[in-house]
Amino acid sequence: MLQIETQAVGPFMKNGFIVACERTRQAVYIDPGDEVSGLLAYAKRHDLAIQHILLTHAHVDHVSGVAAARRALGVRIYLHRDDEFLYEDAVQHGLLFGLQVEPPPPVDEYYSPGQVIAFGDYEVRPHHTPGHCPGGVCLQVGKIGEAGQDLFVGDTLFAGSIGRTDLPGGDYQTLIASIRDVLFRFGDGARVYPGHGPATTIGQERRTNPFLQAE
Repeated sequence: MLQIETQAVGPFMKNGFIVACERTRQAVYIDPGDEVSGLLAYAKRHDLAIQHILLTHAHVDHVSGVAAARRALGVRIYLHRDDEFLYEDAVQHGLLFGLQVEPPPPVDEYYSPGQVIAFGDYEVRPHHTPGHCPGGVCLQVGKIGEAGQDLFVGDTLFAGSIGRTDLPGGDYQTLIASIRDVLFRFGDGARVYPGHGPATTIGQERRTNPFLQAE
């Protein structure tokens, strides 16, 4: 069974995730933010070998810990190219909140259509889901060769809500299309791990999310 550890700390209470293969102990780190020390400590306690740093998007709360994670792990950083401008402005965006953010290191690889990123017995498939920002992605995780049912969606979809679209590059209709045309296609049983707040399922949000009922 997939091993998932979620941690969030102030000021943003942004979820960071370590997702690990229970057999091989290989793992990925999704969205290193201010919780980075706690999740790196978790990985060390559980003898996890993190293979990749995967970013759902590049808003400052989702990348503030990338430099520290890269320094500790020495692994490759993945991002969608359309969010490069946000990634490069992370320090300036942090200052808007009165925060000092360490400049994130250069991205090693930009996601590409049909890409598969392996760790242990599992694979990650990135799916472009713009709307909250231009380069948002959903990271679909599952056993190699199977249709993954664990979705790490960044700030595209939340339990009972959706991502904001009033930030640079955001667009409401694009976001709704990403949810309906990309996320809903994974089926009602797919598990959703948002960038903030509790986990949910596609079925729960399709049936009850007020932003989606109105469409």
